[in-house]
Amino acid sequence: MRVVRNVEQLREAIEYMRGGGHGPIGLVPTMGFLHEGHASLLRRAGEMCGTVVMSIFVNPLQFGPNEDFESYPRDEKRDLELAEREGADIVFIPSVEVMYPVPIRSKVMVSSLTTQLCGASRPGHFDGVTTVVAKLFNMVQPDYAYFGLKDAQQVAVLRQMVSDLNMNVSIIACPIVRESDGLALSSRNVYLSAEERHQALVLSRSLREAREAVEEGRAGTAAEVKQLLISVVSRSPLAVIDYAEILSFPGLESLESGSRLTDTDGEIIMALAVKFGKTRLIDNIVFTPKEVAALV
Repeated sequence: MRVVRNVEQLREAIEYMRGGGHGPIGLVPTMGFLHEGHASLLRRAGEMCGTVVMSIFVNPLQFGPNEDFESYPRDEKRDLELAEREGADIVFIPSVEVMYPVPIRSKVMVSSLTTQLCGASRPGHFDGVTTVVAKLFNMVQPDYAYFGLKDAQQVAVLRQMVSDLNMNVSIIACPIVRESDGLALSSRNVYLSAEERHQALVLSRSLREAREAVEEGRAGTAAEVKQLLISVVSRSPLAVIDYAEILSFPGLESLESGSRLTDTDGEIIMALAVKFGKTRLIDNIVFTPKEVAALV
């Protein structure tokens, strides 16, 4: 495994692998403090690609002024051990000065999809995401790029960017990885106290109960399912709901509140963002209601 820290070294390492006929190049962009969710992305990339590139960069452009950029957890030694264990060939760890050597005046922005969910709660967040990912795509020129569905909105936004701008890369969405008790893995879970972590299980539980209610016909409309999500999450005293939404996926369009979900064509997303103390967690389920209804 080769660790590189500037763009010239990165391109040299990739050209070496490409010249050796190692097959497709896969990119796994991360902000570090790696966990099993990231490991699963590396393994998926390894199954499909001859060369796996992982980037580790805490991107200041996607953090708001009152968010946790400075305190975001970092552990380079641990990250490199996991990356090597999971088969990364090249790990790119740039500084902010390498990624943004002069104040950036060009940004990549995706409209519409970024006004819902986390885009509404974190203005400018997705402009930072799309800009840094576009830069990484230009640097690495990957055939495939791997992202977890825990941030399903991010997947939808990046697929739109790639389609709109004719980028020659395929976005591969990988399943959410959870702890044995259902909590979705996140680098920010380390912020949680023991009690906050216990109460955070309400996210996966509420999503599971909402899906079951759709399956069993107990909550058929988007309005009913949203109210169920809010009701279940509110049972946890420490939970402060940022949003609870049911939208089309990947279009992220609002559904008619009175229409039955099982009459909806295509996939939907049930998505949550909830704060426990200072820690904001997200979780979601993406599924096709008509397929769920057919199984009942």
